[in-house]
Amino acid sequence: MPPVPTDTAAPQPPDAPRRDAAAAAAASAAAAAAPTGSAEGPGGAEGAEPPAAGEERTVTAPLVRPPGPPKEAAPERETWTRQMDFIMSCVGFAVGLGNVWRFPYLCYKNGGGVFLIPYLLIVFVGGIPIFFLEVALGQFMKQGGIAAWNIAPLFTGLGIASMVIVFFCNSYYIMILVWGLFYLVHSLTDTLPWATCGHSWNTDQCTELFNLDLCYNVSTNATASTWTSNFSCADMTNKRSPVIEFWENKVLRLSGGIDEPGEMNWQMILCLVTTWVVVYFCIWKGVKSTGKIVYFTALFPYVVLILLLVHGVTLPGALGGIVYYLKPDWTKLVEAQVWIDAGTQVFFSYAIGLGALTALGSYNRFHNNCYRDAYILAVINSLTSFFAGFVVFSVLGFMASEQGVDISKVAESGPGLAFIAYPKAVTLMPLSPLWATLFFIMLLVLGLDSQFVGVEGFITGILDLFPQPGAGSLRRELTAALCCIVCCLIDLSMVTQGGMYVFQLFDNYSASGITLLWQAFWECVVIAWVYGADRFMDDVARMIGYRPLPVMKWCWAVVTPLVCVGVFVFHVVNYKPLTYNKTYVYPWWGEAIGWVLALSSMLCIPCTVIYKLLRCKGSLRERWQLLTTPIWGQHHLEYLTPEAEAKLLAPEPPKEKATLFETVI
Repeated sequence: MPPVPTDTAAPQPPDAPRRDAAAAAAASAAAAAAPTGSAEGPGGAEGAEPPAAGEERTVTAPLVRPPGPPKEAAPERETWTRQMDFIMSCVGFAVGLGNVWRFPYLCYKNGGGVFLIPYLLIVFVGGIPIFFLEVALGQFMKQGGIAAWNIAPLFTGLGIASMVIVFFCNSYYIMILVWGLFYLVHSLTDTLPWATCGHSWNTDQCTELFNLDLCYNVSTNATASTWTSNFSCADMTNKRSPVIEFWENKVLRLSGGIDEPGEMNWQMILCLVTTWVVVYFCIWKGVKSTGKIVYFTALFPYVVLILLLVHGVTLPGALGGIVYYLKPDWTKLVEAQVWIDAGTQVFFSYAIGLGALTALGSYNRFHNNCYRDAYILAVINSLTSFFAGFVVFSVLGFMASEQGVDISKVAESGPGLAFIAYPKAVTLMPLSPLWATLFFIMLLVLGLDSQFVGVEGFITGILDLFPQPGAGSLRRELTAALCCIVCCLIDLSMVTQGGMYVFQLFDNYSASGITLLWQAFWECVVIAWVYGADRFMDDVARMIGYRPLPVMKWCWAVVTPLVCVGVFVFHVVNYKPLTYNKTYVYPWWGEAIGWVLALSSMLCIPCTVIYKLLRCKGSLRERWQLLTTPIWGQHHLEYLTPEAEAKLLAPEPPKEKATLFETVI
């Protein structure tokens, strides 16, 4: 395929230097290996004059088969059965729990509808460019999260870092599914167990009465599960809701701190093993099976969200909650925290920096329009977040109305919304077990596809790092099983009484905003300034048939890295010691473990660069040229641009004609 002309009207970031010495060596090898009497000369035309002895000629040659005896063709990489499988997989992976339990809270907290301004701006200058970059990189290189960075071999540490992050993410994220499964099982009853006191896990401080309109001069009759007194609202200070006691005493069995691991919860272990078994059988056969499952796991949550919204808007107080969600506060736009929250949410919700999008893109057909797909997926992702806000705040408005408190008292994000606020809300509804069951099924399905696509991305990266053509599916199945078993063993630390503290360490450090921003920054720098933004735009054009808008390369080169740096610096400057529930402060060694988790991925990039430079021979310039020249894989070599300017020497036997080839090293 002829190269697509580069747009030279606009300035561009510097491309990587071409490796003349390596190209010359490759050309010499080609000449020596070419059969005598070849019909083609160096210029590619029949009968062209070969260069005279000792003469050098600079040419640009198309890529043809490397010299030497013909080798067995590389096996064709598995692809999606339908392109919609890829779309559904990306929806399932990127649209997750953060869209439902984090975005609505941030929108309410940061000025309501005004928050959409910084959010959408960062989506277009940060989220979409990196999302598109990762998918296009996988599609062009036909490799997973690690091997795809052979596009600039000096920076393969980027791929290693993404695998470290996604491994940690796979290890702790599944705990949300474990808790959700536990709640789902306990929802299949006539009366929700977290709706009342009197259970074995409840304390003397448990009370079902939290409506401030009724708490004055109330007398309750003494029973086995309640207490008797005339009291005022001041007497409620030390009382605890049965929802909180179910969460902390029954589900978590929470200890006093991370230094008190306590015993394992056998019920949680059973839920943990069950969840990992389901994840394994979702991904063990590769994208052919995953692509079918995601049709259910990606679409079913939307059905439940619609049902919850239809029910939610009929509840008293729902309108007030929705108004609270959208009510604009224009003064918030001048606050730095609003912009930082918008940036952090975009990077989280678009699931960038994990290598999984690169792995999913690698199973695309070469000419798939990944540029169009990136915008489609961005619209789906952001609209889902916005729509989920109506579902969440209609219910929170109802709960605030029932309890006679301001909505700010019940608004939660993260696990607090999923396992405290929403379960409390459904206890106030008619047919509460039904709505609880629907909610936790949605929670499970939302998290399940994010989980198994994340595991799929990790397995793809590992298998591509150690390719064994013809190994069959057994190798993949064993690798998937090993990955699931190792992660499950790590998760055993999170089903102890101190497990919640371990979970928070992983959540706040291993896959935190700092690590993802660091990863995204280097991805943009390597593509734009090392490999070359225009060069990558040409590669995209070879796949989709046209060049994306020029704004994309300027986002990679300037805008997106600046956004990443700004949010990263803000996170570092405003760093606060980790706490649980705003009361328990982690010991110094607990935070140290957290920073080890964070740095274990962040240091992969600079350490790999230093290691490769030290191992390579030659001057610093020669090392840079060698280590920034792409290493192409066996897939779609015919589509690569004829870019190498090789200095071709005449072969020693003057009678032999050379068949030129472009180096693939």
